[in-house]
Amino acid sequence: MRLIYILCFLISFNAFSQDDIVAQEYFKNGEFEKALISYKKLYSKNTKNRRYLIALVKTHQQLEQYKDAEKLLTNYLSLVNYPPAFVELGYNYKLQNDTINANYNFKKAIDEVDLKPNYAGIIGRTFQDLSLLEQAIETYEKAMALKPELNFNMQLARIYGEQGNIEKMFNSYINFSEINDTYINTIKREFSTFISENKDNENNIILRKILLKKIQNAPNLMWNDMLSWLFIQQKDYNKAFTQEKAIYKRQMESLDRIKDLAKIAYTQNQPEAAKNIFQFIVDNTQDIDIKIEAHYNLLKIKTEQATKKDYKIINQNYLNLLETFGISGRTIDLQIAYGHFLAFYLNKPNDAINFLKDSLKLGVSNYYLSRIKMELADILVLEEKFNEALIYYTQIQRALKNSPLSQEARFKVAKTSYYKGDFKWAESQLKILKASTSQLTANDALDLKLLISDNKGEDSLQTALKHYAKADLLAFQNKKEQSISLLNTILQEHKTETIIPQTLLKQAQLFEEKSQFEKAKANYEQIISGYREGILIDDAIYALAEIYANKLAQPEKAKALYERIIFEHADSIYFVQARKKYRALRGDAIN
Repeated sequence: MRLIYILCFLISFNAFSQDDIVAQEYFKNGEFEKALISYKKLYSKNTKNRRYLIALVKTHQQLEQYKDAEKLLTNYLSLVNYPPAFVELGYNYKLQNDTINANYNFKKAIDEVDLKPNYAGIIGRTFQDLSLLEQAIETYEKAMALKPELNFNMQLARIYGEQGNIEKMFNSYINFSEINDTYINTIKREFSTFISENKDNENNIILRKILLKKIQNAPNLMWNDMLSWLFIQQKDYNKAFTQEKAIYKRQMESLDRIKDLAKIAYTQNQPEAAKNIFQFIVDNTQDIDIKIEAHYNLLKIKTEQATKKDYKIINQNYLNLLETFGISGRTIDLQIAYGHFLAFYLNKPNDAINFLKDSLKLGVSNYYLSRIKMELADILVLEEKFNEALIYYTQIQRALKNSPLSQEARFKVAKTSYYKGDFKWAESQLKILKASTSQLTANDALDLKLLISDNKGEDSLQTALKHYAKADLLAFQNKKEQSISLLNTILQEHKTETIIPQTLLKQAQLFEEKSQFEKAKANYEQIISGYREGILIDDAIYALAEIYANKLAQPEKAKALYERIIFEHADSIYFVQARKKYRALRGDAIN
């Protein structure tokens, strides 16, 4: 008997669910007459279900049957004390332009908050759902005044945001976070919709003033954290650093936040800010590993900024650090960096090779051994000792199968073969790497494969491709002038071949590295005007936009080029960045 009862219940419940779905579909599709029949049936069988009541009311309203909707609501209110129904009734009058009865019922709903402040949540949400925002604000504010432990600041913030009242929105979010600090990241996401990378943006200024006032009047590290976050969005890393120092000096716990800030500043091409932050880490940490890492990053930045006359000092800095901290597993990153510096900057590849071969004897893990071998192999390529380099790259592949480092080594095997002019073998390795789990390696592999496959059949001797590969090697060897000259030879002697746009792009990139931006600009413009249907058109447009934006101080020209990426090259890998930079130049908020 019990089983039969359960089965009957399940069948009945399933029928109700189906009818509910059908009614919702009718309403969604604008078939209100059919929806009305369905909801009447559902509500008649379950008059306690408020969702069916409201759905039936809204269906009547869509059919302009306001008296029927009013009757439903007044009957319901005569039986049940449910304040949101007053809101629905008032809205029904509002649809008929009866503002007196509408406001009367809205007031009745809000007055219920005097009796039970906890009702404010559902009453306010009903007002919000009906876009009655002023009434929703009044409801939430009244409840918080009557019962201070209630916190509707999040709801108020969203309403103020909808209304465009940015200052009140910011204040409401901040007031909410004061009581609910676990929501800090959610609030930052909300803020990011309204602020810009431009520190002079009005919304940025408003938020900055609010946070500074908070720090002065009610010191709390949360406000320093928010202000630091705002400065990071504005790419003002020195000001963010000031806030992070304040947090660190109060807590004296971890330098992780400051380390992260230093890395952000470095990746965002603000080396001076990054240097200041890394130096602070060196001066304030007692942790040897953190100190070594900071020294390593400082030397990396100094090397990138150096001219030849600075190399002697940098060399001595490396030697001093290796003497201070020892040549051991702890300083592997420093050792690899020093080997690279000896070979690529001091032009002492043999010293670098001998130094790194000694590092191989330290008894470190396979991962660190492979990293040392990777640098060794790169230096051997620099010296055009290709076969020995290939041995090391192959050892890395075997030691760390399927790892990102292994895939990078396989790519370098292909690149080395390409430098040698063995295009067939290089292409076979690149085919495998197209499916690499490392997106960067996969992209690099695809680019090189396309270069080879598009140009290897141009002539039987593959002269242009061999010249290009040699120019590529010269660039790797830091012989930029020779590389540029050889690329010029290709441009002069192979004018009708498919390799020309790639040659123009490569040469432009070398011009940029030498800060010859006008020459780079001319190359990019040649690609844009002469190879509109080519696969490098978006590369050239984006690179030229970057030059205008960051080197030639011509933001309007940059904006026009970013716009071309957005509207003409929506499938480009630069699309997301172009859209973001276009909006920033236009002064939009960041989404």
